[in-house]
Amino acid sequence: MLDDAIRSQLTTVFADLPAELTLALSPSEHPRQGDLRELAADLAATAPRLRVVESGHHSPVPRLTLLRDGTPTGVSFRGVPGGHEFTSLVVALLNAAGKGRLPDPGIQARIRRLRGPIRLRTIVSLECTNCPDVVQALNLVALLHDDAQHEMWDGALAESEVARLGVQGVPAVFAGDQLLHVGKADLAGLLDQLEQHFGSESAGEAPAAVHEVDVAVVGGGPAGAAAAIYSVRKGLKVAVVAGRIGGQVRDTLGIENLVSVPYTEGPKLAEDLRGHLAKAGVLVLDHRSVEELADGEPKVLRLKGGETVRAGQVIIATGAKWRELGVPGEKEHLGRGVAFCPHCDGPFYKGRRVAVVGGGNSGVEAAIDLAGICSSVVLLEFGEALRADAVLQRKLRSLGNVTVITNARTTAVVGDGTRVTALRYQDRASKEERTRELDGVFVQIGLSPSSALVKDLVEVNKAGEIVVDARGRTSRPGIYAAGDVANRPFKQIIIAMGDGAQVALAAFEDRLRA
Repeated sequence: MLDDAIRSQLTTVFADLPAELTLALSPSEHPRQGDLRELAADLAATAPRLRVVESGHHSPVPRLTLLRDGTPTGVSFRGVPGGHEFTSLVVALLNAAGKGRLPDPGIQARIRRLRGPIRLRTIVSLECTNCPDVVQALNLVALLHDDAQHEMWDGALAESEVARLGVQGVPAVFAGDQLLHVGKADLAGLLDQLEQHFGSESAGEAPAAVHEVDVAVVGGGPAGAAAAIYSVRKGLKVAVVAGRIGGQVRDTLGIENLVSVPYTEGPKLAEDLRGHLAKAGVLVLDHRSVEELADGEPKVLRLKGGETVRAGQVIIATGAKWRELGVPGEKEHLGRGVAFCPHCDGPFYKGRRVAVVGGGNSGVEAAIDLAGICSSVVLLEFGEALRADAVLQRKLRSLGNVTVITNARTTAVVGDGTRVTALRYQDRASKEERTRELDGVFVQIGLSPSSALVKDLVEVNKAGEIVVDARGRTSRPGIYAAGDVANRPFKQIIIAMGDGAQVALAAFEDRLRA
């Protein structure tokens, strides 16, 4: 099952495991049981301290449980973790042995303070590029918490459970039968949700960490990384506070317009950013969210979990997130008929009727992809004409099961809380309200700047972007903004990098003049 190149890589990675790891396969008559057995055997052959046993209760689908020195770790996989989830299995093995990238002590302490018992499962699609981030984050919770368990479920092998729970989007995280989260997320966001749902014990007498730096950068994407690297090269002490290093870049598959790099992929670029930050000596505080920025001398960032960062200057590089429609019924049906990722959630709508809202490149590309698996696709565009590239529009109009409606204002998502049944929209020319019966809605209307942290502190424009001057200065001295969160005209990786560098230099210049 594993090719020679992967076997060779894993042999190196697993060469010195400091613990005995066991892949325990539950007995099963499922047709895919042999595939799981072969995968486990191939993995075990790459490491002297990794073995396979068959034990436990009978399972209707293939199930693998991870043990460390004979003791269950709380991590298991229900299905055959291939595709993108193969990486999740490898990372779980490394993390269980205390290797790989583990959260720093501050985040580990937050995880251990969660109130147990914690019993989680994440339903995934093996084609989903967002699912591994959630699976790996919750596996860490299970590995680090004494009373936590997490299991990955392959939705393709658990169709009856998917139907019973009404799952229409992945990754879908459940505590029992209660849906806790759907869609992409990082450890920082998931930890916030787990604290809200399960509660957290007091930190006790140990004081929360206080980090004193010259420059604090909020955000770990291309703009934030560039700002941090250029700042530290000026001899300053710099911290990056971020949910995840790489930001939106991690969700980008192919990148072909980063000058001098003909082709790379988002996850690789994100790891390169992390490596450069580490080599430069930047203090990386990832898996964190900032609750408040207090303006003063110094400026104070209060982080979720109690930590504090004090800095003379702050650079906001928080990027942007998928823009929501903001209409009735949308939030109530997130993950239950309303989706943002056609690649991840499209398979749940095979043979069904869907709508795509948004006529730009992303919307038209989504409609083209969905047309290959759905019975019908209707594309709604607010303007009088589609905005996508001509080549995409020609491809779209060649498809017999796609209908394009322009001049349409989406007014409501209709459903019963468990599924979507229709979409309402207004014909902007005639003002007539219309209803389209369907089963799912994919929102593709661009990005919204993540400026909530400072929107009441600095000037923002109508779109929510932070207003900056030519050098990235905001309306508050000592606070700067770079990248997609700022009112820059173009949102591109290379532009964000250059913007971050320029803002760092401007901040240093201001420091010299102070």
